[in-house]
Amino acid sequence: MSAPRVLIPVALGTNRDGDLADAFRLAGAEPVTVPLTDLRAGLGGVGDYQILALPGGFSYGDALGAGRLFGLDLIGWFADRLYEAVDAGKPIIGICNGFQALVRTGILPGDEGPAATATLAENESGRFECRWITLDPSPASVWTAELSDALRCPVAHGEGRFVSADLDAIEGRKGVVLRYGVGGYPHNPNGSVGDVAGITDPTGLILGMMPHPENHIHEWQDPLRGRGGTGNCLPLFRAGVRAA
Repeated sequence: MSAPRVLIPVALGTNRDGDLADAFRLAGAEPVTVPLTDLRAGLGGVGDYQILALPGGFSYGDALGAGRLFGLDLIGWFADRLYEAVDAGKPIIGICNGFQALVRTGILPGDEGPAATATLAENESGRFECRWITLDPSPASVWTAELSDALRCPVAHGEGRFVSADLDAIEGRKGVVLRYGVGGYPHNPNGSVGDVAGITDPTGLILGMMPHPENHIHEWQDPLRGRGGTGNCLPLFRAGVRAA
């Protein structure tokens, strides 16, 4: 069986796409990074891939809000193909800016209501937060179904506080699949109610998360290595690849 191909679309200002590609490659997939402008020109399409992965960064300088223009690009240029990928049951992951873009498109949180009922707002601290944090997983997504231990990875965002009028409905269907470790700030870096760090759509195939699991796929990346550091995130990517 050939390795599933992963489409990693990039725009001006996205970053860590190389780290994301490394994570999928190590997980047994074949990642391909493609500029949105190339996709718009017809140089490949979503249908050529088995997984869609939206990287982090500051697409278009986060003009008009984090992930807003990236999300508008995805809907404005690729809406039909994007929803074909959703309807085809392809695993999709959006990390940090990619999570923000999935919320802007309305793909996340899913069927609870219009996209306006969810957003990633400014951090409660009012400043950019960059540190390593601990995540507690729930198995309600194909991405997290095989995770039993806590994960450790960094966050790096200024707008990551998940806000939704439908949070009770998302909680009710077990759509919150990643939470920050208990204890409030700084363990919860942005003030998300319920310590929400990552959510899934109703199918469990589409995951959006603010932390960066692609930056803890090797033990040597953990600043606590040899001093109690645990929670390598590679199993999350392996689970997505197996699902594909």
